[in-house]
Amino acid sequence: MQDSIGIYIHIPFCRSKCKYCDFYSRAGCDGSQMDRYLAALEKQIAETFPAGGKYFADTVYVGGGTPSAFGGKRLAALLKTLKKHVQIAKNGEVTVEVNPESVDKPLLRALRGAGVNRISMGVQSSDDAELKLLGRIHTFAKAQEAVALIRAAGFANLSLDLMYGLPEQTAERWQKSVEDVLALAPEHLSCYGLRLEEDTPLWARRGDQPDDDTQADMYLWMVERLRAAGYEQYEISNFARSGFRARHNSKYWDLSPYIGLGCGAHSFYEGRRFKVVSDLEAYLAAYEGRGGEVMEDADDCSYIDRVGEYVMLGLRTCDGVSELAFDRRFRRDFKPYADRLRPYLASGHAAYDGDRWRLTPKGFLVSNVIIGAVLDGCGEEEVFHG
Repeated sequence: MQDSIGIYIHIPFCRSKCKYCDFYSRAGCDGSQMDRYLAALEKQIAETFPAGGKYFADTVYVGGGTPSAFGGKRLAALLKTLKKHVQIAKNGEVTVEVNPESVDKPLLRALRGAGVNRISMGVQSSDDAELKLLGRIHTFAKAQEAVALIRAAGFANLSLDLMYGLPEQTAERWQKSVEDVLALAPEHLSCYGLRLEEDTPLWARRGDQPDDDTQADMYLWMVERLRAAGYEQYEISNFARSGFRARHNSKYWDLSPYIGLGCGAHSFYEGRRFKVVSDLEAYLAAYEGRGGEVMEDADDCSYIDRVGEYVMLGLRTCDGVSELAFDRRFRRDFKPYADRLRPYLASGHAAYDGDRWRLTPKGFLVSNVIIGAVLDGCGEEEVFHG
């Protein structure tokens, strides 16, 4: 494998499933089933990184689902097995996602002992009525308590998630959530607009979401407020204090290689995207010797696809796309893309410094439209999926 990769591990278990969630996860935490899943993950690790190889990772991200519901002992055992097969960089970023209701001292002690140095916690709102609407099973007071425990355990890199555009949410309630979470002083914030999917329980409430103009005002206010509070925006939805950008997530945006382990986990390696089947029973059967294939959707993307994907992902970040880096990477002139981006300069949706093309916060609000137009104009609409 390449010298440096990221590793993502998916834990599909949750105490209950949120009403907006369309990620692969299971409500309920059966201990026996989780033990079987741990054993299957350990077999997949050994299969993916066989003995004798020299595998090196600089980021590890355990997501879900709710990894904290998997339990500290299982997570520690999982990371111990991973370290037997993969060398984790001394200054590597090792993240585990948690939810407030499953954070306690034993969990945090186990994570610290296993080498975890970054916690990502879903808060979503400081308004308990909004949390209930979302199907979250914690209160904001529980989130505050969890942050205190995380800090007391010695974690100095904490990311918190927030959502705006909730059904019946007002600008005032959104602003209060932002202020309440800022008071918790996280190093990183991920702030997402709620996008309701048709197969989720909250789909029926889509008509109650704030209109587009109101959501745009919520977003632009948030960007300015977080900037004033010392947070650098580095991607459409992500903000960090200096030195605390999410290194693992950044791999997704710059086409760095990463390997995904566990149900539904995606990988990008050697120019190919592939994933593990989103089926817990099939996954367990395969690693318990009962047959079946766990890998699917392998796609050998063409050269032209990868070029367009690079532009699409780059324009989602505040670093944007460097003409010089693009030319060096693909041996191809960026001019057709620049010509498509240039009209957005006058409207304030894009910026250009002589090398890098970026979307502004105003541009991020309509990034799907802009990126789609840019790629379509260059004959690469097939790589853009909105």
